[in-house]
Amino acid sequence: MAHTKIIVDCSTGITTEVELTAAEIEQRAVDAAAYAIEKAEQDAAAQAAADAKASGQAKLAALGLTADEIAALSN
Repeated sequence: MAHTKIIVDCSTGITTEVELTAAEIEQRAVDAAAYAIEKAEQDAAAQAAADAKASGQAKLAALGLTADEIAALSN
């Protein structure tokens, strides 16, 4: 698979497809790896928040609150 980029000259409207250099291909890989790490961290944080919310709701239920009361506290 050839790695390419599209260059658009806005003054003329001409679009050109150019192969990426080795440095650009390497940077694309670095950027993809950094994105994957950031996405995994965001997913982990979202899961931790969801787990904390569920834990808190379970503790409130154990204290005798109803589902409606717990929902009211969550808003």
